[in-house]
Amino acid sequence: MKHVSAVELDHPNGNQLLAALPHNDLARLSPLLEPVQVEVGEVLYEPAEPVRFIYFPHDCLISLLGVAEGRMTLEVGLVGREGMLGATVALGHDTAQTRAIVQRAGCASRMDSTKFRTEFARNPALQRVLYRYTDTLLAQAIQIAVCSRFHVLEARLARSLLITRDRLKSDKFHLTHEFLAHALGVRRVGVTKAASALQQQGLIIYSRGNIEILDVRGLAAASCKCYEIVKEAGACALSTAFV
Repeated sequence: MKHVSAVELDHPNGNQLLAALPHNDLARLSPLLEPVQVEVGEVLYEPAEPVRFIYFPHDCLISLLGVAEGRMTLEVGLVGREGMLGATVALGHDTAQTRAIVQRAGCASRMDSTKFRTEFARNPALQRVLYRYTDTLLAQAIQIAVCSRFHVLEARLARSLLITRDRLKSDKFHLTHEFLAHALGVRRVGVTKAASALQQQGLIIYSRGNIEILDVRGLAAASCKCYEIVKEAGACALSTAFV
């Protein structure tokens, strides 16, 4: 991780969760935010380790992995510019519950967790936005767990690619077989077979980790209903934050 100057970042409103705050509340929060650059593969949190910083992504993407026995993993959520990493600190948790690993490099604004906790306690607007977002994260984790248990790998991969597309606002991105295997909780050969099946249907192009979605509707049809459920939950959280 490296620090970047404030001018290298967009205005904090580049993060949609921060943008949902009233202007006065955001103005009070902004001096506490520190701009940083995060790199692909960088681990920001490990389970049971203290949470030192809260992250508000701008153009980066962070994968949340549940970890079993220190090595087996399953992606239980994604955090992009629509949200934040470390929301559970607001609920009184001092340690991380998941492994947080950078899936796409980029910029984020971060805040010391102690300062965040203090600000959260006295800021009703921040409380409301964060409660909505935390509810979204929980809904996302539950749906992904159900999906992982009952749906075939091809549909799960389609769901994962679509969610990544939505977070990045791009039909082109980079995800290695290894990363997808960790995220989906399967062996790399399983990812290869599922990606090949989607490619043969003309839905994606996948070569050496470079992915291009050719047919969004077709990929959505190949996915399970979990994609729409996760997407709708996220959209509802911020759209109703101050209704």
